[in-house]
Amino acid sequence: MSIREKLLDFKRRLSDRKMYSIVLVVIALIASWGIYQYKHAADLRQELDNQYNRAFYDMAGYVNNVEVLLIKSLISSSPTRTAATLQEAWRQANLAQTNLGQLPVSQQVLANTSKFLTQVGDLAYSINHQSMEGKKLTEEQYQLIEKLHGYSVSLRQSLNDLQNQLSSGRLKWGELAKKGTKLFQKTSSQMPSQQFENIDKTFQDYPTLIYDGPFSDHLTSVEPKGLTGDNISSEQAKQSVINFFGKDKVEAVTDIGKDDSSIIKTYSFSVKFKNAPKEQEAKIDVTQKGGHILWMLYNRPVNEEKINMDQAKELGRKFLEQHGYKNMVDTYYLKEDGTAVINYAYKQNDVVVYPDLIKVKVALDNGEIVGFESKGYLSSHCERNIPTPKLTMEEARALITSRMEILSSGLAIIPTDYKTELFTYEFKGKLNDRDFLVYINAETGKEEKILLIIDTPNGILTM
Repeated sequence: MSIREKLLDFKRRLSDRKMYSIVLVVIALIASWGIYQYKHAADLRQELDNQYNRAFYDMAGYVNNVEVLLIKSLISSSPTRTAATLQEAWRQANLAQTNLGQLPVSQQVLANTSKFLTQVGDLAYSINHQSMEGKKLTEEQYQLIEKLHGYSVSLRQSLNDLQNQLSSGRLKWGELAKKGTKLFQKTSSQMPSQQFENIDKTFQDYPTLIYDGPFSDHLTSVEPKGLTGDNISSEQAKQSVINFFGKDKVEAVTDIGKDDSSIIKTYSFSVKFKNAPKEQEAKIDVTQKGGHILWMLYNRPVNEEKINMDQAKELGRKFLEQHGYKNMVDTYYLKEDGTAVINYAYKQNDVVVYPDLIKVKVALDNGEIVGFESKGYLSSHCERNIPTPKLTMEEARALITSRMEILSSGLAIIPTDYKTELFTYEFKGKLNDRDFLVYINAETGKEEKILLIIDTPNGILTM
């Protein structure tokens, strides 16, 4: 049989319905298998990308922490505080190094970055041992840390640029090996050549960084000191809610349960307001002891901003005063979505008492109070027996590094991680165009804490 006859025979066979069906089934099976393989490969790629993203974002966070800790070590004038700061810098540099090794980029590309992180860790570890023996930084060490800090700023900026490209989809992990070279190598081409002895290091647990204003998330007391008064009924608590908002504003208060398991036991209510849409309700918790407002949140749409931050701070202060919270001063704030969350601390005899903290959320369209939280205040507030400082302001100021420009100072009580309090001098100052808070113990002269102030478009935070 000729080839032409074979083709004609095959065509006749295809004309048969059964043959058509068989061919269609085969094509469908092949297509299904191809789609499955493609989807499976896509899922694997996505899983791998997620792992890369996680490692990259973790590394960027650790590098940011290294930068902050390095400049904090330049502020510190106490060997003990320097040691604690550099211990953490060493740990964060090691964590950054670990995540760096998980990225799909060649070691040649990452050589400078890896070298930088290694030298930060080794230097920090070396100086930490020196500081623990009570020795201060030498001028040479200070200059070296300052250089490393400059490199960390450059690396952070490079990582931020890379993060923006990855987030926007302009750069894929598959392209990173090609394009990542310039981004990573621009970190530093002039690394210090000095190498530090590599010592076997064991990870330890260290304190985490503090955000959202100094001491705003401090540990609360086991027994709330500010929770005064007798135990009240649910009906009495409901009256406290009406008094809090104002009788003329409240349409209905609904009991939605109570919490008997927390340290501060509460009644919970939902509140509807007059001349407001029915779906716009506020939630509020009232303490079973004393009828204090623990927290309130009123999520309503916020219109065009008409209130500036100074006006918002004053509105918050007046609100607190009207509700019996006297001598409260604003400290730090965060602005977002047309509202400002402002931290207020109690002030006793010109001493700012940071543990006694209340947060007030102000709507910037009309100045209405749409959020309130007093857990810190109710946990810690009492009249303190504040001693006379054993150090003068000038003596405490002299304990701070002369490299820092002091802008303001005052007395403050700050909490510790051990549920105790410290009586300190609070100094606000500048170093290398960065703002800091330094706390010197007013009785012993010990450098207790250093916080970096971060002034963002949406508020002032600390780290």
